[in-house]
Amino acid sequence: MSARNPRPSSPAAGRQPSRREVLRPVELVGGSAVLALFAGIIMLAGSRSWLVAVIGFGVVFIVALVITALFVQSIKPSADEVADLAEQDAAHGGSRPVLEPKPGDGDENRGPQGH
Repeated sequence: MSARNPRPSSPAAGRQPSRREVLRPVELVGGSAVLALFAGIIMLAGSRSWLVAVIGFGVVFIVALVITALFVQSIKPSADEVADLAEQDAAHGGSRPVLEPKPGDGDENRGPQGH
């Protein structure tokens, strides 16, 4: 491991993400924008007020982004994605939760008397 490249050398370390993987966030935000644009046009046609249409566009865009993000989080990652996440965690010192004590960090002194 060199100072310029802190990631360990492994076959997956040099893998470049595919074009589909790179453009995935753009697809999700673009879909939300199209849905919001449709709602904004409907509101403009119904109210004939630009202010109502812009507010409707903004509200629908944010709601669509939040709902899309919730759906994306509910998808179970594939084995390749889990391996990639584990590799990234290992490159940054592991994925130990912050509040969990390190092994051998004075475990014998913990308790009611030695907190």
